[in-house]
Amino acid sequence: MWLNKIKHWLQWLGLYLWLVSGTIILTINASWLYFLNAYFQKLGPAVNLSLGRLMTNYYQMLAYLNFPWVPALKMNDFTDSAGALFHFAQVKNLFLLDYAVFIVTSVTTYYLWQRLKRNQQLWRFVLPMQTALWVPPIVALVMSLNFDQFFIYFHELLFRNSDWLFDPLYDRIILVLPDTFFLQCFVLAFVIIEWAFAYYLSVGKQALKTLD
Repeated sequence: MWLNKIKHWLQWLGLYLWLVSGTIILTINASWLYFLNAYFQKLGPAVNLSLGRLMTNYYQMLAYLNFPWVPALKMNDFTDSAGALFHFAQVKNLFLLDYAVFIVTSVTTYYLWQRLKRNQQLWRFVLPMQTALWVPPIVALVMSLNFDQFFIYFHELLFRNSDWLFDPLYDRIILVLPDTFFLQCFVLAFVIIEWAFAYYLSVGKQALKTLD
């Protein structure tokens, strides 16, 4: 009996991890968001590059971060210091870990959905999603109070060094990765995850109606 309970709890944990990891994947690959920032903030001219040339470099960076078969970061117009390259390597490891979590939890989430659907218990999504809906607004509120400090804490949580502090003299890439872009990435992530929680909540509520 207790093994079944542990299994069920792990499936629910897997659901949350699936939603969070999926949100991260959608956010980090939102190249359209970077394009808008590059266009409206004129990031290319800041480093004497056209918009198209800048986007090419950005896609090269994304390819390195996303694909395990791309062993080294090589951009046409940017070279990075040893510290910056080490930081990008750490980010790549986090990206790949996120993909691994998403793949594994996709399986557990599928079985959770099938079990609840088979037992006509999709209504069980209601309470977990009602609770989860409060988390993104709370984190967003904390972030809005002082984004710079939030951004620093975020990096200190994920990294145990200061290699993420790029020097524009040696790592020009930081000139085209403004804080406003990262702020918008966080906002986008909050919107996506909040929508996901709301969707599962609606599924649960709809299931409750069918029981009446």
